[in-house]
Amino acid sequence: MINFEYKGISAGKYVEGEIEAINNSEAAYKLKEQKVIITKLIKAKKKKEVKKKQKTSFSFGSGVKTKEILIFAKQFSTMQRAGLPILTSLNLLIEQTQGPNLKKIIIQIKKDLEAGNALSACFQKHPKIFDTVTVNLIKAGEASGKLDTFLERIVDSLEKREKIKAQIKSALFYPAVLLSVAVLVTTFMLIKVVPTFVDMYTNMGLADKLPGATKVILSASNFIRAKGFLLLIFLIVAVSGFKYALTKNYTLRKSFDKFILKMPVFGNLIQKSILARVSLVLGNLNQAGVDILESLDIAKSVTTNIVVVESIENIKKGVFSGETLTDLFSKEKIFPPTFSQLISVGEQTGSLDTMFASVAKYYEEEFDTAVGNLAALIEPIMIVFMGVTIGGLMVAMYAPIMSVGELIQ
Repeated sequence: MINFEYKGISAGKYVEGEIEAINNSEAAYKLKEQKVIITKLIKAKKKKEVKKKQKTSFSFGSGVKTKEILIFAKQFSTMQRAGLPILTSLNLLIEQTQGPNLKKIIIQIKKDLEAGNALSACFQKHPKIFDTVTVNLIKAGEASGKLDTFLERIVDSLEKREKIKAQIKSALFYPAVLLSVAVLVTTFMLIKVVPTFVDMYTNMGLADKLPGATKVILSASNFIRAKGFLLLIFLIVAVSGFKYALTKNYTLRKSFDKFILKMPVFGNLIQKSILARVSLVLGNLNQAGVDILESLDIAKSVTTNIVVVESIENIKKGVFSGETLTDLFSKEKIFPPTFSQLISVGEQTGSLDTMFASVAKYYEEEFDTAVGNLAALIEPIMIVFMGVTIGGLMVAMYAPIMSVGELIQ
């Protein structure tokens, strides 16, 4: 048996001590049974032990779709639930997998497993395909002997992630199509249709007597036909330059991410999707016995939004000082009061993993509602927008014809 020193949170209080176990995983499991939320867990008398860098083997790149990984996880989970040996399952998966890149990775995992490596270590060698959440859940499945259960959790996590992505794409698809149609129709009319009216009004001797709105449309048409190509190049360069600046300028990126979260309608949608994913990851990792500091570190990877990442980092730093998670989450504005209140219940009862799962479910439902409301709101707005844009253009061009008598006098 080995002595492990631990620090953690129990019933809302900061606790520390030592516990005997065969390995780190068993120590984490025992502490979880005692309803201790782990913040630190190390071998006794080896606090200064330097971690060795893990060597990773050749990665076959990221040319694997999330859908392929989801199908692979589902099949692997089903085979393990049926009691098949891991190597037998991998052989069957190699035969069934059609994607060449994923097949190569499964073959490599099988070879590494046959060489005596742990299954989680085999997956860890392909970080572009299997993220840290997946690796930690597989590690927990190995330690507990419930690999099929934790593989099901991986499947559930991937399905929920894909569901959120699909809903966001669905919500944005309709307005994007209508906006594109409006821009294309307007551009076509300015280039092809408006010049016909220009010639007609010139021949009628009305060029100097046109209404202000018509003159604006004619000026826009002349500009697009003369410098439209230069305008297109300018827009492409401007967008590319802005994207490059976002990758290089931290302050600009943070301001942009903050703006994204404060956008009307869309900001609320994005925030709810991020909260649901963060909660789901924290719940799964806590259930797997991963200490809270490492869980928070991994949770940062679910989003690239700097505002959210910095908030989670602040919470992680606060854990070291012995503050409760409830207080730490409530200090960060990105996490609503409901979030910290639910976490408080989890801390008090020692069932933080269950409460994180409840938080994830709550925000998933909130997200679904927000998406439904967005679809109902955007459709009439975009129809009105198209009507005003194209209808206004037509009215401005035909207005002189309708009042031709007044213009001739």
